[in-house]
Amino acid sequence: MAGGNAIRGTRVGAGPMGEAERGEAAPRQRTSFWCERGHETRIAFASDADIPELWDCPRCGLPAGTDRDQPPPAPRTEPYKTHLAYVRERRSDADGDALLEEALTRLRTRRGA
Repeated sequence: MAGGNAIRGTRVGAGPMGEAERGEAAPRQRTSFWCERGHETRIAFASDADIPELWDCPRCGLPAGTDRDQPPPAPRTEPYKTHLAYVRERRSDADGDALLEEALTRLRTRRGA
């Protein structure tokens, strides 16, 4: 004798669901975006929505545009800078030497040398 539930494999809300039950879908337009590597991404927007100029490519992460022949360029990334590199941008070598001499003078004074 087979035991179990007679409605096995079903769940609440399961089954074919047509437009009559969920309402009509909003009118849509599909827009293609291309990245610098040639990947195409097709996005569906509502027909009255404003289409963005850029979209991130889901495959490589680069920005994608609607013009296939002239996709947007990849953003330039600045290399990581150390704290010393930032200090050298703000101060000249003469300023650094003066600060070092001032710090050494204070240190010598504290030590009594």
